[in-house]
Order: sequence, then structure tokens, then C-alpha cells
Amino acid sequence: MNQLDALRQWTTVVADTGDFRQLDAFKPQDATTNPSLILKAVQKSEYRPLVDEVLRQHRGLALDEQIDRLLVRFGCEILSIIPGRVSTEVDARLSFDADATVARAERIVALYRAEGIDTGTRLLIKVAATWEGIEAARRLERQGIHTNLTLLFSFCQAVACGDAGVKLISPFVGRIYDWHKKSAGAAWDEAARAGENDPGVQSVRQIYDYYKQHGIATEVMGASFRNIGQIAALAGCDLLTISPELLAEMSKRPNSDAPLVRALDPAAARARDSQRVHFDEPAFRLALNEDAMATEKLAEGIRAFAADAVKLEKLMTGAA
Repeated sequence: MNQLDALRQWTTVVADTGDFRQLDAFKPQDATTNPSLILKAVQKSEYRPLVDEVLRQHRGLALDEQIDRLLVRFGCEILSIIPGRVSTEVDARLSFDADATVARAERIVALYRAEGIDTGTRLLIKVAATWEGIEAARRLERQGIHTNLTLLFSFCQAVACGDAGVKLISPFVGRIYDWHKKSAGAAWDEAARAGENDPGVQSVRQIYDYYKQHGIATEVMGASFRNIGQIAALAGCDLLTISPELLAEMSKRPNSDAPLVRALDPAAARARDSQRVHFDEPAFRLALNEDAMATEKLAEGIRAFAADAVKLEKLMTGAA
């Protein structure tokens, strides 16, 4: 048994990639994409025919709809390989507009349904975990459109997502780690802040325990990993979305060399105690503002995804 097989005993393994040709090697249950991953994939020569085909079929449509059709085409290819769900992201430039997010999500869902996809069981709509994004997700979930709230860095975001009834959240382990390491500078002690002491790991553990303690059905999917140690420290989390590079590394490591043990367990979480909390909009915005790391990383993530969305549009326009 390798470490990837060992992880699968307790955790649903998800591939974090837009490059669907990589998926067969790792047999993930689900797959996640984002604008950056799709942009990276479409710049590879082997995906050029797919982009050209989308452009030929949908020439004359508005650029934003052409992009959505490209995302759906990638999603359908991914779904032909994996048994579970694919996450497809709404344009990050809509992160502060709940109405526009809902409308774009509904269009993406309609495009998947037109391809014969059972969107109730096989699709998650990814939305940034801003206040407006969470409100959009609340409205989508009421329609039976399941959501994956991304760019999640703080406890208040997780609480609001649970209260909104979202299907799944993606707390970003690696980016939390990055911020704390940069902030500490020369004082950072890598060994002392590894494993269960990693700030990104601690954030996910707090959210996981809180959800299990209070019977919140929202699934927790750790994301954005920098190393296998972070993954091992979250073995037992509902899901973990992992890059192909780290999936490959884990698949080559015999579990006997460094046996994985279950780090997160719902029964153990329920045995602990915490107070149920809620955030209205002013309280949410204040709590997020008080968390410098979460505020900075959320803004940075939205800017980066928005920039890659623009690059993807330019690529499509140039290809046309």
C-alpha cells in the first residue's frame, strides 16, 4: 500500500487540476478546477484542438459565454474519467455581486444539463467565499444547485457557509501557511510549525471539529497543499483536493516508510465542545476585517483568478 492508498481509507481524494489527461493515473473520486488551472491547461498544445472546436461551434456568442462553454467542455471531459463530481468556477470578477453570480451559475448548470450531465450529483459550482458569494450559494442551494465555496481562509467564512447550507467548502491550507511563514520572516521555525502545528492545518481542524460538533452537513475539503506533511496531518478530513505533483509523490511512497494515521475523526470531534456561533453581515465583515491573513489572502486570490480570467479571454480572442 502506498500513502495515497492509505489516505483513501478515510478521505475522499480529489484531483486539483484542469489537465484531464492526468486523471487516469491517480483514480480520484472528484476533480476541482479554477481559472488558473484551466488557463494552464489550455496553453498546452494537446488541448489546442479542444479550444479551437469550442470557438468554431460557438463563434458569434458573447465572450463570457464562450468561456463558460469552454469550462463546461473541460468539465465534461473530466466527468468522463472520474466517477464523482467536478467543480466549475464562476468568474471571480463577480465575487461581490450575488445576483450576477447566481445568473452565471445557472447558465453553467444549464450548459452541463444540455450535455446530459446529472448536475445534482456530478457538479459543484465554485464561488469565492465573500459575503455576496455565500449569499449567492444560499440561493443556489435552495434551487438544488450544489456549491463549493473557495478562497476560504477564516473561521467566520466557514461558519457563514455552514449556516447557508452550502454543500462543500475548500479551506486553503497552503496559502494560510504561506502568509504566516512570510509574516514571521527569519523567526519562522519550519520544524516547529509542521504537521499538526501548521497554521493552515490548524485552521482546517478547527472548522472540521466545529462542523462535526454541531451537526453541520457541509463537507470540508482541504485544499492548496504545499507538502505531504500537510496532507498527512489532515488524513480523515471529508475530502482533500491535491495537485497531480503531490498525488504522484504520494503514489510512489510506500506507506510502510511513513505510515499515515487518521488525524481527523468525526467521533473524536463530536466529543469536544464548542459554542455555536452565527454571523450577520456586519459581524461577518468585522470578523473578516480583524483577520489580516484572511482579508489579504481572499483579496489576493480574487485578484489572481480575475487576472487569469482576463488572460483566458485574451487567449480565446487571439485564437479566434
